[in-house]
Amino acid sequence: MPRALVVLAFVLAGVTPGHAQQRPPAETPKAEGAEVDAPTAEPSRAVISPVLTIDSERMFRESAFGQRVNREIEEQSTALATENREIEAALEAEERSLTEKRATMELEDFRKLADAFDQKVQRTRSEQAAKNRALSERLEVERERFLTAAAPVLEQLMRNSDAAVILERRRVFVSSAAIEVTGQAIALLDETLGTGLDESEE
Repeated sequence: MPRALVVLAFVLAGVTPGHAQQRPPAETPKAEGAEVDAPTAEPSRAVISPVLTIDSERMFRESAFGQRVNREIEEQSTALATENREIEAALEAEERSLTEKRATMELEDFRKLADAFDQKVQRTRSEQAAKNRALSERLEVERERFLTAAAPVLEQLMRNSDAAVILERRRVFVSSAAIEVTGQAIALLDETLGTGLDESEE
């Protein structure tokens, strides 16, 4: 399997092969994802190790790509929340108006209006819920797009470090901070991918 696919598989699935875990002798086990105190490698200096660890959540969150996506999702979420409040206010006003008409209408006519209003409320709720789900789905799509684009970049990081595998840090029981390369990955991804948009889209 090509290295890029191996890297991506581990990052996406968080797989931790048993033979790749390394723990120093006489080391006291820590909580899952804990790191043994050690100087963290500088982003500009390559770590030379057969095994590297990375925090894929932080890699996405702090990269220019991830920050752009999160900013756009937040803006759209804010706009949707405003839209929901406006719709709610309009429906409440319509409900009050309908209630006021009750005294001057035949019961059968009122029921028809009330049923139509109820259907409108249910339809509106469904539409707004769909918009909210679409935002969540977009975030997942963008995250997958990021990880796919990141695979060759992480492969380059592996080559620079003479590494055979990159493991998801949060899936490793214990590891040394010296082999954690999230900062280096972010710097390399920002240089290579940027925000993930073409110049015409920015």
